[in-house]
Amino acid sequence: MLASYPDSRSERDRWILAQRGPRNALDPMTPYAFFTEDECSTRGEVITVSTIFLTNRECPWRCLMCDLWQNTLTETVPIGAIPAQIDYALLRLPPASQIKLYNSGSFFDPHAIPVQDYAAIASRLANFDRVIVECHPALVTENCLRFKDQVEAKLEIAMGLETVHSETLDKLNKRMTVEQFADSAQILKENDIDLRVFLLVKPPFLREDEVFEWTSRSLEFAFDCGATAVTLIPTRGGNGAMETLASIDKFSPPRLAMLEACFAYGLRLGRGRVFADLWNTKQAGECASCYGLRISRLKEMNQEQNVLEPIICEICTA
Repeated sequence: MLASYPDSRSERDRWILAQRGPRNALDPMTPYAFFTEDECSTRGEVITVSTIFLTNRECPWRCLMCDLWQNTLTETVPIGAIPAQIDYALLRLPPASQIKLYNSGSFFDPHAIPVQDYAAIASRLANFDRVIVECHPALVTENCLRFKDQVEAKLEIAMGLETVHSETLDKLNKRMTVEQFADSAQILKENDIDLRVFLLVKPPFLREDEVFEWTSRSLEFAFDCGATAVTLIPTRGGNGAMETLASIDKFSPPRLAMLEACFAYGLRLGRGRVFADLWNTKQAGECASCYGLRISRLKEMNQEQNVLEPIICEICTA
């Protein structure tokens, strides 16, 4: 197994694949996860969202930080499988006004979500007023517009910008530039499709003293591109590649204090909704006394979209 990260793009896919462990066993007729969550809407109201993680073929890109491949298949699902998965989840979820169909890749990758299923999928979404799907900027093409024409609800597409630090973005193996992201965002704007942006807090290769500056720049760029929402995702391990990078001092997860600072900056911009992804945020060394209170504060900030007073801890200086 290689230890150092390759400089050549042609070698990076092989390196990333070599760090992987096994996939999880999945049923192509069943989503691998589903739940409801509360989220602040574009109108500033806290609404209920149905979130379904669809089971489908792995994304064709091999992004360095991605761990979503663990819940994917190696083959395209049969026609009808994706509508069946949506049915399965909706029968078990309470009513909601919006729905997220996340699929560990790009919704408009025809090898992941068969184009032949678009009409059947759209028919399942009739009771929602907003539909949110994920897509790589390279796949904002005619399939995206075809699906929009079949969905009665407002369509929102979430795209991973990750960072505007061009050298780091290149090393993430996303095969995308900042300029290409902006071009895809413009296509969405011209076709009345809302944009949600995912950003990484402390991606690999970025120095600790650079994280706040580049996250701030990335937030500003996302809103310049017309984003109505930006989600800050603390970069996490768990995919093999990140652990290897950590062993050679090229990656470490962000501290909660860094997420708090970046989140507060984004909210103070006042240019759109900003959310902090709070899944698996606890790192070794976080203060046990104040950690829970700080997470509760961030949850409240997610819903209220306001910066709340910081937690003052008698044990630590956070």
